[in-house]
Amino acid sequence: MQAQTLKVRVDALREEAHGVRSFSISRLDGLPFERYEPGAHIDVTSPSGVTRQYSLCGDPECVESQIFAVKKEEQSRGGSRSLHDDVSVGTELSVGAPRNLFRLEESASEHILVGAGIGITPLLSMAYRLAARGARFTLHYFARSEAHAAFMSLLTREPFAQHVKLHFGVEPEDLKAALDACLHDAGNGAHVYTCGPGPFMDRVVEAAQTRVPADAIHLERFKAEPVLEADTSLDSFDVQLASSGQTVRVDAKTSIVEALASIGIEVDTSCGEGVCGTCMVDVVSGEPEHRDHCLSKAERASNSVICCCISRSRSPVLVLDL
Repeated sequence: MQAQTLKVRVDALREEAHGVRSFSISRLDGLPFERYEPGAHIDVTSPSGVTRQYSLCGDPECVESQIFAVKKEEQSRGGSRSLHDDVSVGTELSVGAPRNLFRLEESASEHILVGAGIGITPLLSMAYRLAARGARFTLHYFARSEAHAAFMSLLTREPFAQHVKLHFGVEPEDLKAALDACLHDAGNGAHVYTCGPGPFMDRVVEAAQTRVPADAIHLERFKAEPVLEADTSLDSFDVQLASSGQTVRVDAKTSIVEALASIGIEVDTSCGEGVCGTCMVDVVSGEPEHRDHCLSKAERASNSVICCCISRSRSPVLVLDL
């Protein structure tokens, strides 16, 4: 099976910060987009042919257009560089349907959003929703300088200005104290959401864990970080289809996705790094070795789902809901 794709046109480009550009797109067929929940991302295929995931950062209630932003990475393998260098107003692109692994918790008494750099993007869509609902929230935005902070023209005017606190030029040795201050007044029922570079999010999680329960901390990673846990997976194991009982061997050099494809079972993939969640499949029985960066702690603990592009198995047989 193949993921849904849409043909879109770039209607507007805007330089949001040093090295960060936003893209406003509309559907070529003239139809409205489907509404999405804040925190969602889409696959975008650049003119170079490279597909990457980018968070939607506009108003989720707007169905006539969608907005995403791209930071031009120095070590780009063709995705961000092509979107910056090869796209102009009128360029046609292919995008996927929104997917969301970074949702607002509806039951939260307050929402504390903590972003750094390009990590502002999913938090901005959350801020739109929260402001529209009159919810209690604060958005803390960390950046190297004002020139490196994206969407400043939006964040410094209403309805966002009263909720936004800017943190520019915070040195690494001062970050812990700054984050402790951001989270100091987190009340009962508060939820914390963070997005940005991996080390920054790790520090946010460390600070948040002293204030709120672990399941009240939510994060979104843009790329895979090294897995530090000990690898307890088997070199080879069997994957069985719950629907038919058919079994396929997964050896040390083959991913679950590749093994399934060899017997005609196609699982949608996108990032190939366990970040985007496209290839998630429910687990019927067996014990996965989770190597992804998108499942929640509860999902990992329950072993109810696996990211087939990168994860492995600790049990000789893994039965999947396929």
